[in-house]
Amino acid sequence: MNHREQRFGRARCSSIVVGLSVCILCCSIAAADFMAELALPHDGRSMRATSTHKIGPDGKPDPNGVPDPNSNWDNSNVQPGQKKILLNVKGPGVITHIWMTFLGPEPHPWAKNGSADHQEMLLRMYWDGNERPAVEAPVGDFFANSFGKRSEVISLPVIVEDADSYNCFWHMPFRKSARIEILNQSEKPISLLYYNIDWVKKEHISDDMPYFYAQYRQEYPVEHDKDYVLLDTKGKGHYVGTVLSVRTRSPAWFGEGDEKAYIDGEKTASIWGTGTEDYFLSAWGLKTTSTPYFGVPYFDQWGIIGGHTSAYRWHVTDPIVFSKSIKVTFEHYGWMSPDENPKYESNSWNEREDDYSSVAFWYQMGEPTFEARAPHARQRKLPNLDRIIAAREYTADKYHGQGVAVAQNLDIYPDVHLFYRPEGQEKAWIEIPFEIEKKEPQRLLLVMTRSYDYGKYQAYLNDVKLGGVTDLYNSDISTREYHLLDFWPDPGKYKLRLECVGKNPLSSGYYLGIESVRLRERRPRVSQYRHDVDKDWHKNPILYE
Repeated sequence: MNHREQRFGRARCSSIVVGLSVCILCCSIAAADFMAELALPHDGRSMRATSTHKIGPDGKPDPNGVPDPNSNWDNSNVQPGQKKILLNVKGPGVITHIWMTFLGPEPHPWAKNGSADHQEMLLRMYWDGNERPAVEAPVGDFFANSFGKRSEVISLPVIVEDADSYNCFWHMPFRKSARIEILNQSEKPISLLYYNIDWVKKEHISDDMPYFYAQYRQEYPVEHDKDYVLLDTKGKGHYVGTVLSVRTRSPAWFGEGDEKAYIDGEKTASIWGTGTEDYFLSAWGLKTTSTPYFGVPYFDQWGIIGGHTSAYRWHVTDPIVFSKSIKVTFEHYGWMSPDENPKYESNSWNEREDDYSSVAFWYQMGEPTFEARAPHARQRKLPNLDRIIAAREYTADKYHGQGVAVAQNLDIYPDVHLFYRPEGQEKAWIEIPFEIEKKEPQRLLLVMTRSYDYGKYQAYLNDVKLGGVTDLYNSDISTREYHLLDFWPDPGKYKLRLECVGKNPLSSGYYLGIESVRLRERRPRVSQYRHDVDKDWHKNPILYE
């Protein structure tokens, strides 16, 4: 039983029941507090900034005019390098709700070449005429949607319903003015941007009311011998939320590192956690979930090199209060494969070198001293780790057995995949050749399609059997990475072969879909330690997990 099985194998059913009961109880208490507050008198006047189509006295479009009752064109397109101002108002006031939506990055009848993804849109908010934004984060990350992926979030301050309607309910007070803008840092337009921003115009904002702040930062990869810093600021305030996103660069589990909060200049953190998943209020690992105060909107595959995890934690009822300063950090320790350990050992306390990004959310009096700034969208995209051998190039008869192979379009891929349609199991196989020029540590993996009519296949590399049988059946069409081998291949020609060995009883066919064969980078320390450089993978193929 591996580490994950040990940690996840305990009383899952009872844990789920208890977790749901606690969640329902918390929601009930929170709702009671909100309903009691809702019955109290409210001062001020409700206002809204909106994308609804407006016209002037002459009937022509005018953003300062009145809503046009004869038009449904309530959106705008933002071209590459341009910005869209969503709100620009005088105070005092408090923003109470933001809603927006736009087309996704995939091609659409109204955007045939696709659109910017939400990681490429930089959201900025300015209070009281300050030149530095109080909020600076990619739109997606601000709404707990990282990696440019669209994910549903159902929480108290942030809701992304159906993964495409972006809502936040953070209260954002300002005294003199407020400006909210989105900068398109993509090479494609932001298409069909709709928005509503609700705020209350006030007569006065009290002198002790703090401002709302949110700041993105990243390290690709995290720095050696230094905890990852989410926030480091001087002043008085309270920390209210975290979005943390991790792309793993090593096998196994990344999340043993503790969160630390240093309050008011202390040298040793007085708030010191027990593990990354524990900070995000889960246990024994992370999985996709969404609750009022914590969640994991995106989690693709456990334990692989190149796995993605994004999580949020809102300190709604338990803000971290500071009077002079606060520094919030994460250790980046976890399990790791022995070929990345100087002693060729695998244990739970290795310093890992994964890719981290984050958004810190907090309230503070005055201006923060945190120096982090969001880099351009080109730098926010995770660096490519793969040499990609596109399967679509190998549909000719010599590359497959009985049946037909074609290049097929699917929405789950930016380009076409290879679709192989054999009539049955007998003589059903495909082969994809590639060449190695340099001996260096690599991970061999396949990006494959799963579907309701797909079969079971066994992988071979140069006639060496790799791992067990891969069952490509799934009730829905989806994609998954299948990791096969960690090795130091000698220069030369290679042939990846997949042979059909049957099908799942639920499957209606023996079909196969493959997007690519990939050779993924290993961390530089694998080359430094050279534990496996002379091992013969033909005799003992290894996959570190």
